[in-house]
Amino acid sequence: MLGLVLALLALVGLAVAWSASPLRAWLDADRIVAALRQLGQSYGPVAVVGGFALASTLAVPVGFLMLVTMVAFGPWVGMGCTLAGALLGAAASYSLGWVLGREVLQRLGGERVNAVSRSLAERGLLAVVLVRIVPVAPFAIVNMVAGASHIRLRHMMLGTSLGILPSMVVIAFFVDRIVAALRAPGPLTVALGLLTVALMAAGAWALRRWLRKAASPAVASNKPHTRS
Repeated sequence: MLGLVLALLALVGLAVAWSASPLRAWLDADRIVAALRQLGQSYGPVAVVGGFALASTLAVPVGFLMLVTMVAFGPWVGMGCTLAGALLGAAASYSLGWVLGREVLQRLGGERVNAVSRSLAERGLLAVVLVRIVPVAPFAIVNMVAGASHIRLRHMMLGTSLGILPSMVVIAFFVDRIVAALRAPGPLTVALGLLTVALMAAGAWALRRWLRKAASPAVASNKPHTRS
């Protein structure tokens, strides 16, 4: 229990630190792109995939990692490294959640929490796809919570592949414009940012409603029945 709580707190702290602390200076796009190119030239794409996986496991924003990887290696090679790195990072975080949290969830979560977890497992692939499309929580935290739940690893991996595909395609096609907008933000950039936040909020609300509806039948079916 303590290990699970500490791991989740560490991931939350890292997710906040990458965006609102001096650690943010480390995520300079030009610096990361240069480092990725050097890594690829010295050790090949396998090292790039490993670096992507490690960074995503440490709660570095996956959208940022996708962007700098595609800037460094172009859309096609960048998409391949992104997908492989995301899957490897997802498997690592999932395994950590499985080791630390599965028994905790089963013993201390209570029947309602376990019923919700089993209900999500029945819709595991769809649940993972929706969470990937609508990033309601940092990538590593979602992976770890999935590992602690009843969601299967194969659903986690396939759902991650399908869920991040739209983001990868958009970034690949508009990578130059995205980088230019980030370097010289204007009114359009601010408007698109606000629109993105609004869409994420709407998606999170819809996802929450769907999860409640998905969990309700499972909870009802696990209630004890009394004989008349």
